[in-house]
Amino acid sequence: MIPMPPPPQSAGMGFNMPMFRDWVPRCIRPWIYVLCAFCIQFSGGMYLGSLEAIQGSTNFMIEDLMMLLYASLAGMAIYFPMLFRMKFRFTNQQLLITSAVVIAVTNLVTIHTTFMPLLLVVCFIGGMAKLQGTFELMSNIQLWITPRRDFAVFFPVLHIVLLTSIEGSAFLAAWFGYHFTWQMMHVFIIGAMCVVVGVQLVMCRPFCPMPNRISLRGIDFCNGLLISLLMLVLSYIFVYGDYKMWMDSRTLRILTGVALALAGVVVHRLLRVANPYVDLRIFRLRNIEPIMVVVTMGELLLGCEHTLEEILYTEVIRLEEHTKAQLLLWALPGVYLGIAIDLLWLKVMKWKVWKLFALGFGFILAYALLMYFRLDMQVNIEQFRLPIICRGAAYAILAATLMWALNESAPSLEQFFMGLFVFNIFHMYLAGAAGYGIYTHWFSWFMNDDIARYGQGLTLTRLDLSQMNFPAFMEQYIHSIMSVALKQIYGIVVWMSGGMTLLFLALDI
Repeated sequence: MIPMPPPPQSAGMGFNMPMFRDWVPRCIRPWIYVLCAFCIQFSGGMYLGSLEAIQGSTNFMIEDLMMLLYASLAGMAIYFPMLFRMKFRFTNQQLLITSAVVIAVTNLVTIHTTFMPLLLVVCFIGGMAKLQGTFELMSNIQLWITPRRDFAVFFPVLHIVLLTSIEGSAFLAAWFGYHFTWQMMHVFIIGAMCVVVGVQLVMCRPFCPMPNRISLRGIDFCNGLLISLLMLVLSYIFVYGDYKMWMDSRTLRILTGVALALAGVVVHRLLRVANPYVDLRIFRLRNIEPIMVVVTMGELLLGCEHTLEEILYTEVIRLEEHTKAQLLLWALPGVYLGIAIDLLWLKVMKWKVWKLFALGFGFILAYALLMYFRLDMQVNIEQFRLPIICRGAAYAILAATLMWALNESAPSLEQFFMGLFVFNIFHMYLAGAAGYGIYTHWFSWFMNDDIARYGQGLTLTRLDLSQMNFPAFMEQYIHSIMSVALKQIYGIVVWMSGGMTLLFLALDI
């Protein structure tokens, strides 16, 4: 069992941060850590906001960049069980300086090589460093945010930082790619990491909340590595599945067998090792299965953002990256609306979460309906603002509420962080990668089916090739078919999100 650290405050003196040097004013200390948290969260391996610029100067496909994204997410997910052990073993300076240096090196490597195996390893390690830095910063200001450790307040506020950084980093990457080059985003992040290191060296001193350091001996690193490898193999299958024609590809058939074998070895070791990397008894906790089901369904439905919207803005409407990034910033008002609803629901009113889940899926339903009826090649892009706001609100409501529900179900910190590991495997990794594979497969299937059905009417008795610009006609025809295929998939999302909304309303009754 991992012990709780003593709170960083003294009786009658209010909130204090003992890691800062005495000359730093108390009133600005938490804000310095908030700024450093944004610096850490804005970082990444390869930035999808500058997708076209990266593809234009390298030989990367979109599948390659998505694979690097999921490698980074895998590194973040696998590191959750290690967070408190590292916090109680090393000082804040050691943890934050190491995280910043690793992130800086990650960004330096990604602009100097296109060797995919090396980039996968680098992005994986960068994801671990990003999580470590964010946790160290936010855990030290937790009592500043909520002096009573009220997670109904802390998790929504935490997601303000997380979701603002996700949307903001995409826009910033597109801005740098538009005005300069895509590599400038990496240079900017390296500079931001220098700021984090400078803060630790100049303003802070070494501090660890536990006088008796916890040893790292006995950690099941072998299983951690096997789980990491399994996640990377599964993400490769889902991301490249449609491109390689799924099981028609010999490579994917082999990797599917490897994934099954790895899964068997991992489960066997988790059941037999005395101190497993993650205790499978976590699934016996109250409400853990419903939480994972909601996580999976929510992430699958919100996977439209990375696939359907990318196809719509890039291939159908043909928006330039900077314009697309400006449009997607409209998710931020939705995020703040969702966070406000979370705080009102969980902290002020203290209502049950069934209707809050229904409200989250209701926002997904509103998003899918608005996209379905507004999806057209001639539509004004301002009409996509409202559905993007609804998507941001849905993500904020579900993400913060699910994390709060997981904390309510876990009786100890150790179980909570093991639960967070499983939670994030579903939340930001497996469901996301699976959703990408499902949506790309559906889009290809509907495209082929629609071309075959609508193409039957394009005969020489109806087309006079001498009186028409055939290449321009075919280009418009293909774009129209894309719009139809996207509408068909959004129709499926409407039915699924509507069903989840009604389910949680019925559970509340």
